[in-house]
Amino acid sequence: MKLTAVFIAAGLSALLLAGACAPTETPSGSGAEAPVQSAEASACAARGGQMQQVGRMQSWQCVIKYADAGKRCTDASQCQGQCEIPGNNGIAPGTTTSGVCQADSNRFGCRTTVKDGKAEATLCID
Repeated sequence: MKLTAVFIAAGLSALLLAGACAPTETPSGSGAEAPVQSAEASACAARGGQMQQVGRMQSWQCVIKYADAGKRCTDASQCQGQCEIPGNNGIAPGTTTSGVCQADSNRFGCRTTVKDGKAEATLCID
């Protein structure tokens, strides 16, 4: 009788393990699929933005292009976004410099901002 119970328990365990390995369906709206027209996407479009996948995680965010993109600046107060030094510049923090107004609201990547005519520390956001 004990041997039968052991076989039954082993058989049930094998069935449970096999069921746990079965693939499951991924819920819709996850991954790299384009977002459905949501309230957030509608609000983004109303502000002149576009939903884009950004950052290392490729999360959907509203990205708004700035009208003053590329304009020379020495401080963010002169821009819709940040005043930043383009490219991988290697300028030391505190160096007197000018920058250009940020192109859009996407905050990802490495950026060196300019505040009161001086370079700030470079910040990289993944």
